[in-house]
This record gives sequence, structure tokens and C-alpha cells, in this order.
Amino acid sequence: MPTPRHATSAATSANRLPAPLDGRRIRAAVIGTGAIARGSHVPALARLAGEGETEIVAAVDIAEDAVREFCADAGIPHAYTDLDRMLAEQRPDLVVICTPPTLHREQTVAALRAGAWVWCEKPPVPTLADFDAVEAEEGLDGGPYAAIVFQHRFGSGARHVKRLIAEEAMGRPLVAHCQTTWYRNADYYAVPWRGRWETEGGGPAMGHGIHQMDLLLDLMGPWSEVRAMAGRLVHDVETEDVSTALVRFRNGALATVVNSVLSPDEVSRIRIDCERATVELTHLYGHSNDNWRVTPVPGTADADVTAWRDFGADVPSSHLAQLRDLIASMRAGERPRSSGADGRTSLELITALYKSAFTDTTVRAGEIGPGDPYYTALHGGAAGWAPRVPEVAVAQEVTA
Repeated sequence: MPTPRHATSAATSANRLPAPLDGRRIRAAVIGTGAIARGSHVPALARLAGEGETEIVAAVDIAEDAVREFCADAGIPHAYTDLDRMLAEQRPDLVVICTPPTLHREQTVAALRAGAWVWCEKPPVPTLADFDAVEAEEGLDGGPYAAIVFQHRFGSGARHVKRLIAEEAMGRPLVAHCQTTWYRNADYYAVPWRGRWETEGGGPAMGHGIHQMDLLLDLMGPWSEVRAMAGRLVHDVETEDVSTALVRFRNGALATVVNSVLSPDEVSRIRIDCERATVELTHLYGHSNDNWRVTPVPGTADADVTAWRDFGADVPSSHLAQLRDLIASMRAGERPRSSGADGRTSLELITALYKSAFTDTTVRAGEIGPGDPYYTALHGGAAGWAPRVPEVAVAQEVTA
């Protein structure tokens, strides 16, 4: 369970009061200038800038040449190599974090303490302990809050299906399947930080399948228990390269979850069988209305089928769709979706998946907290899965 929110001093609270956002553009800063920032975040921010909603005031990267080139290409006025200096000088309203997971906690906390809202790329942080530490730094009423980039939740398709399931328009959800079966070769894992617990945060369950699992949870509601298996079948890595899981939801529905980087025929898929219809999403890295299919049971009234298949105007899942939602929450002073408990649920399921796989036990929602080894490390120190300690370090520890 989450740890209690820390008490906040009056001085610190004063520094965190969100700046009024009515009648002006939201000042955004981008941390990390790699492919995800260039290809997804900057275009989304630029689109909303064209609508008068945002402006990008600064970017930060440890590589000075890279951040200067990034700013020149995107028309960003201020380039920094020091995050704290940028926060102090620019006072952004929103900090967009596009760095490796191992940096997310420190950078998110720094931004929150400076009074900025945060939109952080997945995986949010490496562990539940890190997530709870971040949440403890959020504002108590009206922000600032830290949201996670879970763009597959957003868009017309996910919104429509979420409503249908919540209202049980197609009957109760009974059986679900969640699949992220992708392919990554040896060259992919030749990058030093990949396949390592400390730097990538986990294997395909954490780094690849998290999007589909988060969408499944958003559609189906709270989970209650998980039983899982994991394997390291091909790649020479610390983490797994494939996992499978059985999940029971609080509403009684059952689901299978498969995450793989060993699958040449790549696909991302969610299928939910309800009492009166099956709804299925098949795509790869993003979806639109055309990627959803509703199959009714025989004899269903035409009017019901028409309503179920009416997804409305097509709004694809995207960083832009989520950013619009986040900006609206900022202006309203409301906690955004995919933050707090809503953002924690997929990380908790993934943590439980690893614990179940590595201990050969059923893990129930809420049981992993302070004192549990999986609360502070997804490998839990399990033999054969925890990072290998160099022999020199072992010898020094023994003789110390």
C-alpha cells in the first residue's frame, strides 16, 4: 500500500503553490532531448502552442551540444545542462520528462518542489517505493501533480469502450486477453543500459507491455490477484525477455497477459469478452477507431450493435490526446488521469507479476509495501534474477 504522505513545512508549501493559469499560455520545459521528445512531446506541445495553450520555454540535457541543437530545431529559447538552474530561472508550469527511468524520481521531485506539474514518460519510476516518494511531494490541493505518459488510454476508441464497460452496456466483462508481443534483436540489447534492472527498470513487462496493461486496467477496473511466470529464453540480459500472467479482477473477470520481445509477428492486442459482445483492439504502437472491433452475440438488437460500434469522431491515441487532457486538468486545478493512485495501479500489477513469477506464489493487490523486497526492487533479490554482484565486490564485502 502507498506510504503516508509526508508532512510539508509551511515554507516548502509556499514554494509549491501553483501559479494562476487562467488567461495565459502554460510554460513548459522538456527534460531529455532524445527520440521520444523529438518525435512525440515537442510536436504535441507545438500543436497546442498553435492553439494558444502552451509555449516551450526551455529544454535540458546533460549533453550541451545536443540540447542546443534540439532548441535550435524546435525554436526553444533557452537551453540548459542543469535542471535546478532551469527550474529556478524559468519557473515552468509544466515539466515534461523524457529521460531514462532511473532518473525519473529525482527529476520529478525537483520539478514538483519548484511548483511545476510533471508529465513523465513511462515507466514512471523503477519501483513502488520510488512512486510513493514522488506522490508524497505532490501538492495537497490543486497541484502540482505528476502524471505518467499512458497515451493509449486516451482518444475516442478507449473513451468509448471504457464507457460501455463501466455502464455494462454489453453486459458484465468476463474474460480478457492482453498481449504485447514484439521483437527486439541482439543489437537492441547491445545498448549498455538495456536489459538491466537498474537502468531500464525491467524487461518487456515493465518497458514494453506496460502500455497495454495500463489500458486493460483502465478499461476493466481494479485487479485483485495475479499468478505469473517469466523466462529469459534468448537474450543475455538481467531481466526477463518474456512473461505470462493470469489476473483476476475485483469484478470477478479473468484475464491472460503476455509480454514478449521474442515475437517476429509483432502485435499489441486487448480483447474483452462481455456477456453480450466481444470488443477487441488490435494495433502496434497506437490506435484509432478503425483498430477496434465489436462482435455481438447472435440475436442482438440492431440498435444496440449500432450504438456499440459508434465510436464518434476519430481521435487517435497519442501524446497530443493525453496532453490536451492534462492541460485541462492543470487549468481546473484537478488531479489528472494517470497520476496518484490511478497512475500507480499498473506499476503495482507489474511489481506483483514479477514477485509471483520469481517466488512461484499468487500475489494479491495491496500486499507489496514497505518491508517487502519487491517494494524497493522489481527483482526482489531473487536468486537467478537479481543483478550479479562482481566477484571483487563480494570479496571486499566478505573481508570488510
